[in-house]
Amino acid sequence: MARTSKQATAARAALLLLVAAAQCLAPMSITAAAKARTRQGDYLDRLRGSPSARQPWASLAAVSSEDRSAPSPAPTDGGHAGPAPAAVGSKESDRVAGLPGQPTSGVDFAQYAGYVTVDAAAGRALFYYLAEANGSAASSRPLLLWLNGGPGCSSLGYGAMEELGPFRVKSDGKTLYRNPYSWNNVANVLFLESPAGVGFSYSNTTADYSRMGDNSTAEDSYKFLINWMERFPEYKGRDFYIAGESYAGHYVPQLAHAILRHSAGGGGKLSSSPINLKGIMIGNAAINDWTDAKGMYDFFWTHALISDEANDGITKHCNFSDGAGGNQLCDDATSLADECLQDIDIYNIYAPNCQSSRLVSPPVTASVESFDPCTDYYVEAYLNNPDVQKALHANVTKLDHPWSACR
Repeated sequence: MARTSKQATAARAALLLLVAAAQCLAPMSITAAAKARTRQGDYLDRLRGSPSARQPWASLAAVSSEDRSAPSPAPTDGGHAGPAPAAVGSKESDRVAGLPGQPTSGVDFAQYAGYVTVDAAAGRALFYYLAEANGSAASSRPLLLWLNGGPGCSSLGYGAMEELGPFRVKSDGKTLYRNPYSWNNVANVLFLESPAGVGFSYSNTTADYSRMGDNSTAEDSYKFLINWMERFPEYKGRDFYIAGESYAGHYVPQLAHAILRHSAGGGGKLSSSPINLKGIMIGNAAINDWTDAKGMYDFFWTHALISDEANDGITKHCNFSDGAGGNQLCDDATSLADECLQDIDIYNIYAPNCQSSRLVSPPVTASVESFDPCTDYYVEAYLNNPDVQKALHANVTKLDHPWSACR
């Protein structure tokens, strides 16, 4: 598909400067009155989200920094269980010949997808999708790893299919259309579903799901990169960037720290490391509970979304600092605010909400310029299509649950 110079400039600017949309980020208490609609909600896991992930998560404010991970099923025996591990892949076996429903023209880039084992003994493997840069530019463009947050939300479902990837899903949940502002206009973009248990990524050691945290996520992501580059040696030493949003405000810098720590002496490109880390970028990042949560409620109040009474109660009685204890007066105030926000998309307060989860066939005319609040449903239907999973070399172990955006 031909690109205008204006579109190419916009894509390049997006890569070089990921601007924080700074709307709503931080953890908050979840009330019984609140609707359980989880998305990539680093602070409010109940307002918007993965259509099939309808149970609210525990408040992140009450979880230690090491254990901040999406809830996982309790281990049944602490040992090995489940399907056999996926076969070891190769670059050619990971090549995606074409995705079902993709446009018949304008796709001038290579795609790869598959699993990379990060712990053979545990049977733990992470799923990735790579959209290389357009045409012959792939060999000279940098490599960029994209991470969505949650924690526990899919970079494939959100980043690749709804945000900066090369395709978007139409309303029939079966066909794709091109995103002219895709970041693979200017980089080779690697999307990783992490940690294990997110999306198609898995572990055969059931206890892994209940003990994932920030440190283990960073270590697994580092092992993924090292093993992935053995499969794709042309990226060894290539300029490498890490970018992400939301809870990736933790994922991105912690992975960067792991890369430098594992490099002999640290400090970037070294002969001992194939990873030539050049920089990191985070947008709309969840970093600090106090500033995120207080800033979020200030935003709601100054935009007339919550009452003076709720705002006064939050200001007087709430302490969102790490480790601060809760109190009933704060809970009452945040509950009052929550009731006002149940039908608001906190990521886009002026946008409509999805009114129906049903797919539309034939699909309505689609454009990245027109916001569709039901996109989550289209993506979930597409990634649960067996033909799509086969094309992506995904779900080879036949997981006991469907793909969902957040787990």
